Amino acid sequence: MTASTSSSPTGQVFRQAVLGSRRPSNLFWAIISAIGGVGFFLAGLSSYLHKNLLIVSDTTDLIFFPQGVALLFYGVVGSAIALYQMGMFILDVGGGYNEFNKAEAQVTIFRWGFLGKNRQICVTHPLDAIQAVRAEIREGINPKRMLYLRVKASRDIPLTRVGEPLTLTQLENQGAELARFLEVPLEGL
Repeated sequence: MTASTSSSPTGQVFRQAVLGSRRPSNLFWAIISAIGGVGFFLAGLSSYLHKNLLIVSDTTDLIFFPQGVALLFYGVVGSAIALYQMGMFILDVGGGYNEFNKAEAQVTIFRWGFLGKNRQICVTHPLDAIQAVRAEIREGINPKRMLYLRVKASRDIPLTRVGEPLTLTQLENQGAELARFLEVPLEGL
């Protein structure tokens, strides 16, 4: 759910930082996609210009239609994917925080979105509307281990990051810590 948790000295505020798309693995795959995309693009362009633009191989002897066109297409698609991945990394989509403030009697869930007028996603609820902290665990090919905040007259609000599922120990510890702070039951474990 979080990269870090903190609480105020008075114990009135509990804040959890949520890791978004600014992860080393996302940066790694963006760089790999960029290298592949540029490589394919230069290979296709080399076959069209009959001039070697690559360091590692010579693709000037390839026939431009259909091999060069296919390489250009793969290069454009790979480069576009790399640009998208870098944009997601830079904007830190999905990153934010969960703040539970007893002094103000309010819960604030904040996430960074993608471009546009809805770049900042902020949901607030009064503390007395919280019914429980719910853990959802689904194993299998696509495991799902998430914590939700069950709120009266509203949908359950996800509290954990998207992507890499939490370990069962992390899920239990974070769910129990939050439920203890909010003084609500922990469901699903």
